[in-house]
Amino acid sequence: MNPLFQMMHDAAHASGGKLPLYAQLATALRQAIRDGSFGPSTALPSERDLALELGISRVTVRKAIDELVEEGALVRRAGAGNFVNGRIEKQFVRLSSFSEDMRARGRVPGSAWLMRAPGLVTPDEALRLRLAPGTPVLRFHRLRYADARPMCLEYATVAAFALPSVDAVHDSMYEALGVAGHRPVRALQRLSALLLGAEQARLLQAREGDAGLCVERLGFLSDGRAVELCRSYFRGDTYDFVAELGG
Repeated sequence: MNPLFQMMHDAAHASGGKLPLYAQLATALRQAIRDGSFGPSTALPSERDLALELGISRVTVRKAIDELVEEGALVRRAGAGNFVNGRIEKQFVRLSSFSEDMRARGRVPGSAWLMRAPGLVTPDEALRLRLAPGTPVLRFHRLRYADARPMCLEYATVAAFALPSVDAVHDSMYEALGVAGHRPVRALQRLSALLLGAEQARLLQAREGDAGLCVERLGFLSDGRAVELCRSYFRGDTYDFVAELGG
């Protein structure tokens, strides 16, 4: 049995038979990408071959693939076919955590802690977070992964009132902030280009001097208090930042 067919069957069963056929295939493809059956930048079978192997119409296959292309999980290349996106697209219009972004794209998020510790706010942090000198903060430094591939270095400072302790954060800081009732509802983000330093390059498995991106985010609660200051450093060849603009 084609593994995708079994995944489609499982998706249909999980939905109680209410999931349309194209959505079953889209779910199966996401799972195949997530478990490594289709690795980054690899080509999918042609839409014709998928339709024949699964006994479904090409229209259904095309609709499922259109959905994953729109999500950024797949890339359609004219004359070449459909490929698993080796790059990650980050939408600037939605406030979400790294873990949420990765799961939404069928990737498995992971982290390696570099440091997590309580401390006192620095002058720069006090200015940005609008905190008084000497205010306690919690610092979280980690290397973030997608499918075991290093994607970014994340240096976050959180006002201490927002979490019970540094141990409250496991996989997702935003999930921990949500549990504590202090998840940001809006943020200011700044994107800048840079060249990776020696330590950044080593951790991201790149070369010193390679192109990189820095995203600085300042997160706010609904009452206007700043709660999070985060600087993330990305390899320039793995991440695309996308913003939808209206006229």
